[in-house]
Amino acid sequence: MVKSFCVNVTLALVGYLLQLVVEGLSDTSPDEGLIEDLTAEDKAVEQLAEGLLSHYLPDLQRSKQALQELTQNQVVLLDTLEQEISKFKECHSMLDINALFTEAKHYHTKLVNIRKEMLMLHEKTSKLKVKRALKLQQKRQKEELEREQQREKEFEREKQLTAKPAKRT
Repeated sequence: MVKSFCVNVTLALVGYLLQLVVEGLSDTSPDEGLIEDLTAEDKAVEQLAEGLLSHYLPDLQRSKQALQELTQNQVVLLDTLEQEISKFKECHSMLDINALFTEAKHYHTKLVNIRKEMLMLHEKTSKLKVKRALKLQQKRQKEELEREQQREKEFEREKQLTAKPAKRT
């Protein structure tokens, strides 16, 4: 863009100088030294063009070099930026991993609590089973004792009901 601008400026200046040279030539008669003037004019245009180029070319070359350096710096910056972005992504993934570990720890704690509760319930049910078994055993023993007592009572009653020989006196 800068180069095309400079070329346009150069062409405009060359055109303007040509116009001045032509106007200067028109003061003389048109037939006189036309061929000589054209070659002189061509030489003047060539010298003017070379002068303009020698004047602006170093600046243009420095500008071109500066633009190349800027482009290289931009490439380096883009690479650095991509590396930083990847670091941020890694950091976010580490945060996600930390969140997962925190959640796993939370669920592990819940699992341990549930296990403790299940063990406690198992102990309670075991105690209740033992207690129930003891009560049933006591009830059976009591019923057995009552039956035994009932038999003894019936036996005593039968004994009393059986005829007893009278005592002879």
